[in-house]
Amino acid sequence: MDKAEPAPLLLTGEGLSVEGLAAVARGGHPVAIAPDGEARLKAARQVVERALAAGEPVYGLNTGLGARAGERLTDEALRAFSYQTIRGRAQALGAPLPTEVVRAAMLARLNGFLKGASGVSPSIAHGLRDCLNARVTPLVGETASIGAGDLCWMASLARALIGEGEMQDAAGRCAPAGEVLRTAGLSPLVLGPKDGLALANNSGMTAGLAGLAVAEATRLIGALQAATALSLEAFRANLSPLDPAILAARPQAGQAEAAVQLHQLLAGSTLLQPGVSRRLQDPLSLRNVAQIHGAALTALAWAKEAAEQEINGSSDNPVVLLEEGQMISGGGYHTPLLTLALESLSRALLQVAVAQAARLSKLLSQRFSDLPLFLATPGSHSNGFAPLMKVAEALVAEIAHLAQPVAIWPSLNADGVEDSLTNAPLAAKNLWKLLAAARRLVAIELIVACQAAELRDLAALPPALEALHGQVRALVPPLEADRPLGSEIERLAEAVLTDEGFAFFPHRSARSAV
Repeated sequence: MDKAEPAPLLLTGEGLSVEGLAAVARGGHPVAIAPDGEARLKAARQVVERALAAGEPVYGLNTGLGARAGERLTDEALRAFSYQTIRGRAQALGAPLPTEVVRAAMLARLNGFLKGASGVSPSIAHGLRDCLNARVTPLVGETASIGAGDLCWMASLARALIGEGEMQDAAGRCAPAGEVLRTAGLSPLVLGPKDGLALANNSGMTAGLAGLAVAEATRLIGALQAATALSLEAFRANLSPLDPAILAARPQAGQAEAAVQLHQLLAGSTLLQPGVSRRLQDPLSLRNVAQIHGAALTALAWAKEAAEQEINGSSDNPVVLLEEGQMISGGGYHTPLLTLALESLSRALLQVAVAQAARLSKLLSQRFSDLPLFLATPGSHSNGFAPLMKVAEALVAEIAHLAQPVAIWPSLNADGVEDSLTNAPLAAKNLWKLLAAARRLVAIELIVACQAAELRDLAALPPALEALHGQVRALVPPLEADRPLGSEIERLAEAVLTDEGFAFFPHRSARSAV
């Protein structure tokens, strides 16, 4: 029997979580526009139409853009200007962005419309909704934005929505946009005044990518905590550094939360009994997980706050003020805070990755673990997981490279008018790529920790870790003889992202968020 279609995610212009965004962008969850969002759409459009009728100068409505903001548009030019805005700025280059990233941008822009600050025609919002639900997606090049709005990125997206360029259908086939829309029973968007600017001049692509990355990072850190707990158990680590009284002696944001989660994963472990641990003090990669992971949790919370502000905000210029019935120029498309928050999360995950590699080396060291060297099966003449340490360090090197801050310089755009940038898109892309490497590193730790626990020949694992062990072993058998592990690592890394994969603590299903 086919699964029933889930109830649509109701969009209001506020309250959209990164988990909800991921469910729509990656999982194809349907969306609907809430009545109050529809009402704000219509009210904002009325403000735009009154401004047009009054003939008052409004940036991008009846004036030129950028350095041409002082030029008034003729009535003839006004009718074509929305299309001209999109066609002239649809300049994205490179390989197409992943489908889920473009869908996330579409959702972020649609949700932003519902705040009533863009003044877009309601039919444009309806068209975005229909494309999301039909799972037809514009093909958009990966390079286009410096983070002073995503003008060229979003114009490239919008060009497909007006039936030009290329799109991907629900089955993943690429074809001319008009053909894909027609086959899906949809029509190209018909633009009125300001609609082109509302579709193009915003930070929707960066917001969508940041939201997806933060949702993925949330799952990753849950998986990291689970893998670390299994390593602590297999190593027979000293858990005294997780004691709340010890942590309270030097409070640090996030460390108590990290320790509580680890304690919950280790509930029922004999390590929680006095005198059971093997060593008085363990290496720092085991002893300081509360501090290292606590910093990552704190950085994640900041990044999530910043991303959710973006996907629930209006990055338009000009902005419609509904209560005042006015349109006023602003700077909400500029994203320096998002850049800093995403970079902080990337740097925090680098610290995590360095500790992970060190922890792996201790599990593989007979001197530290009291287990067979490299966790090789006794009598096998194998080097066990020793070769994987090279792969793990290569992943750490990639993470370190991607975690570097993005460059900032005075922009040279628009004849000197647009002289500032944030490069938030690059910070978001770097985090997105970094997370792929970090997932693989977590998968390696899960595999190694499972083998260590088995070689330790423990009477029983704590319940949560016993369940985790079973999930890993369902995908990756023990290493009894040398074999390539790449495909198994990839399969385990992918499971971190799926609801059907792992119930990692503190895993939060994307479906439960909608």
